[in-house]
Amino acid sequence: VQLQASGGGLVQAGGSLTLSCAASGRTYNNYIIGWFRQAPGKEREFVARINWGGTVTYLPNSVKGRFTISRDNAKRMVYLQMSNLKSEDTAVYYCAAGSQWNSMSSAYEYWGQGTLVTVSS
Repeated sequence: VQLQASGGGLVQAGGSLTLSCAASGRTYNNYIIGWFRQAPGKEREFVARINWGGTVTYLPNSVKGRFTISRDNAKRMVYLQMSNLKSEDTAVYYCAAGSQWNSMSSAYEYWGQGTLVTVSS
């Protein structure tokens, strides 16, 4: 599975942004897709995940209610809709594919290259 994240940019605090993750590979639909982020000087942090069918999602409390994850398997796309953005959301965001319903980055086998989100206060 090959993944490519896009959609990052500069946004003001309180604003919205949607990230996209384009996937290729025959077995894409079999994988759980997760989003992670890494701010400068900090460890990679789990942000959201979605099951292969797009029917089950999980987001941590830090982003729940502000972020939404969805996927369109026909288009091989996964989206992370972010709203009410805060300065602490500034990070490089990565999408990843894995076989386990897990929040740990080590559970994900394939990673995209990352897209930078900068939230100005």
